[in-house]
Amino acid sequence: MSITARGTWRSEAQWKMMFPIGGIFFKRWDSLSIRDLADPPLNEGYDTGGTCVCGTTPEMNDPFCMATVNATSPVFEVYNNYATCMQEVNRDLVTATAAIAALTSFCMGLFANMPIALAPGMGLNAYFAYQVVGFHGSGLVSYRMALTAVFVEGLIFVALSIFGLRQWLARAIPSSLKIASGAGIGLYLALIGLTYNAGIGAITGGSGDPLELAGCVPSLLDGVSGGCISGKMRNPTMWIGIFCGGIFTAFLMMYRVKGAIIAGILLVSIISWPRDTPVTYFAHTTIGDSSFNFFKKVVTFHPIERVLVAQDWNITGGNSGQFALALITFLYVDILDCTGTLYSMARFCGAIDEDTQDFEGSAIAYLVDALGITIGSLFGSPPVTAFIESGAGISEGGATGITACMTGMCFFVSIFFAPIFASIPPWATGCTLILVGAMMARACTDINWRYIGDSIPAFLTLAIMPFTYSIAYGLIAGIISYTILNTGAWLINKASGGRIIPHDYEHKDYWTYKVRGGLLPGWVKRVLKGKKDFWRDYDFDAAEEPPVYGVDGLNEVNSQGAGTGNRSWEMAERKGDVNVGVGSGRH
Repeated sequence: MSITARGTWRSEAQWKMMFPIGGIFFKRWDSLSIRDLADPPLNEGYDTGGTCVCGTTPEMNDPFCMATVNATSPVFEVYNNYATCMQEVNRDLVTATAAIAALTSFCMGLFANMPIALAPGMGLNAYFAYQVVGFHGSGLVSYRMALTAVFVEGLIFVALSIFGLRQWLARAIPSSLKIASGAGIGLYLALIGLTYNAGIGAITGGSGDPLELAGCVPSLLDGVSGGCISGKMRNPTMWIGIFCGGIFTAFLMMYRVKGAIIAGILLVSIISWPRDTPVTYFAHTTIGDSSFNFFKKVVTFHPIERVLVAQDWNITGGNSGQFALALITFLYVDILDCTGTLYSMARFCGAIDEDTQDFEGSAIAYLVDALGITIGSLFGSPPVTAFIESGAGISEGGATGITACMTGMCFFVSIFFAPIFASIPPWATGCTLILVGAMMARACTDINWRYIGDSIPAFLTLAIMPFTYSIAYGLIAGIISYTILNTGAWLINKASGGRIIPHDYEHKDYWTYKVRGGLLPGWVKRVLKGKKDFWRDYDFDAAEEPPVYGVDGLNEVNSQGAGTGNRSWEMAERKGDVNVGVGSGRH
């Protein structure tokens, strides 16, 4: 027997404690981080270490407690204490995540009247843990310093939301990219649902291919390559998930049965709870016994002790570089990830006004999201965002803030009933995520595939999101490629005097940075106009769109069709064309 600071050698699926409302996952440790050497190493449950410090001794050459040591080792006690501390940190984060999700989700429903729930995002969790803080704090930025950066970032987001910059960014992103981001999130969900981490385990990473077919029991996974040694597609839990959680749920959805998704999750969970069955979630192993003992508690509460208000405010001197690095990285990732996710969920629930490219209560929604980031950091949590699994509730008919309020209440209840919600197996929700992803991917039909300058950036956006496990990276790729292609086409047109234009340019989606309503929000405009009751709406808030001109600079055309697919402006086909033209849109 030996102890490892990384925790028990188990699959990621076993490390994830899952709440059924919203699909938020938490890592969890065994009562002791001890493993049997006969167990094959699978995907490890990595952690940042939180506020825990590896108490190094002169005999140790391992400042981050990464090594595996025997129980007879003179430094065994150091690793044991560190593993125990990490167990407490992870239990703190279970409570913290549920608490901040409950608070922000309820506020989103109450004040913004949107069916969108919030919680620490999975992609942002991974970015926080693996790329900023690092495994056991081995990154460039400490856990405490990273929380300080998240706190300040949230305040910056509050300012950006108050002054309308986040709303302007969401409206200014080209239409095809916004539609593609929703479809990309759908593919992202489907990928999650197919993995072992949080799904049915139908795919895994391979040594030769980035992804390969899996479906074997976790004990047959190769610890080096990650692929199945044998027994592909023979894992009984995968088939239970497919038929009882997937096919069964799909049939209920076909007949418009309310609660179809929850029914599928509950059916698979109930089948998986009894012990001594091939599909049990509580196998007779160290972690299985620990999980079952936790499950039997039914009701329990763990207070936040180690990560509450853990910020390090020593951000001057030698630490200024670390703080600036963390703040800048979180800002550029979150401003696209959080804003893009919130906008995509608003579009999925049908709240987007195609004329203004905005939704009612957007300022409040972005403000709640921003405040959640700051408050969550005080709980020790990575950035909070609108989570993409909100699509599950929307697909069930959620269209108002009541949906988010109920989700918040369920999160609050889950703080005390964590043993029950923690025992929902990942294969119970895998097919649910796939089904929701399929519904979100329907947005692909609205992408302007006729014009390469719109279709290629849109495709890069929806493809890169799932393959990089990041919404932000997908949007970055789409925006950069859109800018290069369309700016290049505009420059060539100008240089050639309108003689050289791209094929099918008449089908290009209209875009302008002068979005309707302008950059500043209505309340700022009313303050500048001297209105004492600046919080009230006035007719002049709906600013008229400026006239749009053709490439020869002479011909004024109508831009009312922006965002609807109707062509309202074109690039002149030849120099001297009098009619810039009104195209027929997409066909």
